[in-house]
Amino acid sequence: MSETWPALGQLLALVVLLVVTVPPLARLLAHVYTSEHHLAAERATYRLLRLDPDADQHWRSYALSVLGFSAVGVLLLYAVGRLQEHLPLSLGFSALPADGAWNTAVSFVTNT
Repeated sequence: MSETWPALGQLLALVVLLVVTVPPLARLLAHVYTSEHHLAAERATYRLLRLDPDADQHWRSYALSVLGFSAVGVLLLYAVGRLQEHLPLSLGFSALPADGAWNTAVSFVTNT
């Protein structure tokens, strides 16, 4: 038997699944991104962090946020690479060398 029919059936199933799921997900996303209403957990977080959810963010604070998040990401990924042999579920893999851990961390954060 040819493998064409099962492949076409799988493709048809994917198209049907997309046709069925995309409209409700699109409506949900449109509601989430256009709604002025904040969920209770969001309001509690904003209150705890003393943030105004409706305030605009200046470009300088955005740039500092991106740089800070990237720096924390690099350091965390570097630590994971260097401490890999001591982490749970490491499957006995040894730690990465310092340059390999740094290269991997920077590559992940910069998407290169």
